[in-house]
Amino acid sequence: MPDPSGRPAMMDGVADPAPMTPTITLADVRDAAARLAGVAHRTPVLHSRTLDQLTGAEVYLKCENLQRVGAFKFRGAYNAISRLPANVRDRGVAAYSSGNHAQAVALSARELGTSAVILMPSDTPESKVAAVRDYGAEVLSYDRYTGDRDALGRQLAADRGLALIPPYDHPDVIAGQGTAALELLEEAGELDALVVPVGGGGLIAGSAIAGKSLQPGLRVIGVEPTSGDDTRQSLRAGRRVGIEVPRTIADGQAVNIPGELTFEINKRLIDEIVLVSDEEIVEAMRFALDRLKLVIEPSGATPLAALLCGRISPGRVGVIVSGGNIGHRRLAELLSS
Repeated sequence: MPDPSGRPAMMDGVADPAPMTPTITLADVRDAAARLAGVAHRTPVLHSRTLDQLTGAEVYLKCENLQRVGAFKFRGAYNAISRLPANVRDRGVAAYSSGNHAQAVALSARELGTSAVILMPSDTPESKVAAVRDYGAEVLSYDRYTGDRDALGRQLAADRGLALIPPYDHPDVIAGQGTAALELLEEAGELDALVVPVGGGGLIAGSAIAGKSLQPGLRVIGVEPTSGDDTRQSLRAGRRVGIEVPRTIADGQAVNIPGELTFEINKRLIDEIVLVSDEEIVEAMRFALDRLKLVIEPSGATPLAALLCGRISPGRVGVIVSGGNIGHRRLAELLSS
């Protein structure tokens, strides 16, 4: 049974990462913002006249590529780990991730005085694996195309008596991710649309909770890579739809099925999902580097790609640039292709 507060149930001292249907509200996002104050960066909001002219919109970019660990994931990981009971947190945490959440959990654990064990796909970019180890975490690998990371993560946590911090399907993670949108709206003011990349759905779920609570008329638009449209298919079907593990340069969005909790939120709050190709993502990354002087990883570039390709209606548009974790060799390889 879920805790009446909407927090994860505790079984044998380990947080259950998939509570039934906890209610996450603007108050939870504000509480997360208070916990993150002075710990997470309040990342800048960038406005470019060149981008406005190209898109016909008034665009505000929330630069989470400049967040600690280089991605928004630090917000959710720190919020979730900081809320664990001290006796649970002291035993350590576990996570599974293709990179950004792994780094976020590793750094958050270090900041909060505990240890972390991270399960990462064997094909994760080496720069992300190295960063996780540099933050002091132990790294274990698995094959993302044959292994069930959720089952493997749960087993790892159970075997070692650790608290599992999943990358998106957790109320405290979702609330933490929502603080990026909260800050964006505080700075940019009234918006017509909020455009957010979609992987497992935690960032857009938290963003939609914050955004629609503050601005009920706000349109929340998700962006997925063409080969990884599990959320779009699920929204159309009215239920979670699984697909083959996507093969896309947007490795942070290579998810084959939406989260249970995130989908329950997103099917109520997302207005639209648009798709972008890998080629369009690369062009957005090139534009960001050449014209905005921003290094953005492929997953972080998908909303910008949707804007540049004319898939977002003009107006006052907020965009969450979710991350910038890409090594220089991989960046050069993609931009020269």
